[in-house]
Amino acid sequence: MSPSPAAYESWTREDLIARLVRLDSHPPSRHTKRHQQHQQPNSFDFSAHPRRKIALKFSYNGSQYAGLEFQKDMTVLPTVEGVLFEALSHTRLIDPAAGFEDCGWEKCGRTDKGVSAAGQVVSFWVRSALGDVQKPEEELLITETDVERDGKQNEAQPTEDVDEGPGLEGDFALMADWDEPPTNSSRPPPAKPTREFSYISSLNNVLPPTIRVIAWSPVTPDFSARFSCRYRHYKYFFNPQGLDLAAMQDAASRLVGEHDFRNICKVDASKQLTIFTRRILSADINPADNGVYVLDLIGNAFLYNQVRHIMAVLFLVGTGLERPSVIDALLNVDPEAPRGSSRESEGTPPVVRGKPEYQMADPLPLMLWECGYDADAVSWRTDEDHEANAVLSQRDISNNLYQGMQSLHEKSLIHTVLDTHFLRATAKHHRPPPQYFPVGHPDVQLVPKGSILSIPLGAGTFRRGAKYVPLVERPRGDLVEVINERWRKGKGARQMEREALAAKVDEEE
Repeated sequence: MSPSPAAYESWTREDLIARLVRLDSHPPSRHTKRHQQHQQPNSFDFSAHPRRKIALKFSYNGSQYAGLEFQKDMTVLPTVEGVLFEALSHTRLIDPAAGFEDCGWEKCGRTDKGVSAAGQVVSFWVRSALGDVQKPEEELLITETDVERDGKQNEAQPTEDVDEGPGLEGDFALMADWDEPPTNSSRPPPAKPTREFSYISSLNNVLPPTIRVIAWSPVTPDFSARFSCRYRHYKYFFNPQGLDLAAMQDAASRLVGEHDFRNICKVDASKQLTIFTRRILSADINPADNGVYVLDLIGNAFLYNQVRHIMAVLFLVGTGLERPSVIDALLNVDPEAPRGSSRESEGTPPVVRGKPEYQMADPLPLMLWECGYDADAVSWRTDEDHEANAVLSQRDISNNLYQGMQSLHEKSLIHTVLDTHFLRATAKHHRPPPQYFPVGHPDVQLVPKGSILSIPLGAGTFRRGAKYVPLVERPRGDLVEVINERWRKGKGARQMEREALAAKVDEEE
């Protein structure tokens, strides 16, 4: 202990010199904290922890992302998969070094840039607090019963009293305190946890508010978020002003069934698809909230940009520029097996070989609402279920997912009210544009010659033009066979050359 500053005043010159010499001979040791800061953190050994396969249900606002699918090349906006994978890596639920392939990553429905989802599902292997450590090949041997049993262990189990056997009796009872402490080999193994990791709150604590994990489910090792899905339900929201909803419903109903949708999608040549047949289970125009309507579209699977192309055609029908029968024409793609009309009163639709040129609808109003699975395939759950009248702690309230989503919803309502009043203020000094849609409606004025038409594309966007050309009379794109062959000889061939060169370099190394 060092003397106080006041004590040095009574020291002689010789005493002070002796004190300095003693201090110089015993320099203070360096603080270990700075040294610890430069030490590399211990690497996390994922192989030392048990894994299980789960399905994860989550939502995201697509306007903030460059689509769902992770991209190897740099993108201006992040991808949903990229952000979610980083969150899983940050929480040490998956091994980032092993990548998507090692954890068996699969997604239900691919959504493009700007498209949102309320019930997207991915499946993968994740670190677990339950079970035993297994080798990767052993994970494939887990039975469905094992998964169900582990899922039920999510509830905390009561601790039972353990009978440690007879103790020392009689005059030797006091000698029990003299026993040596047990060695590591004689200690009982630590109790295995009975609760699974809090997957939902752990991820939501590090994810941005535009991505929210909603639920998770234990699944069997052979479960696939993509191939186990029985149906996908998409919603497209739109303003019904100027649209004939009955005509749109008539057109939408013609989509139901199994059809060739090559004229109502975008051909992705890199996929080299030759079959464009898809089954639509239902297609309905329904009222949504606050005067907005929605197309509810349910199908087994969908083609690239299929929903946005469907909605673009429905907008043309709703404005009166196309009749509902245009759907039959666009689906009539094979001259050797022409299809008839959906209505007996209508004539045979023309064969349309080659997709007519038209612009697809805006991505903002489109949402993947639900991915449907068999009831015994998934068992959705949250981190913790509170009783209805239970008192929640401050931590529970701050982590409450519903409250967080409700706050975002309320903020959106306020923005809507503000925008409504901005529009009202503008209306005091400016007239709205003339309303020409739906064409031919008794309450709508005729289109004057030379007028510019603003054809809706969704989310307040329009395609403007002075003259409208019916879809079946427009220029056609190349046939699918031509598009695929052009890609194989061009970009596809160059891609194969790069892959072959990379494989050769790997062999030489």
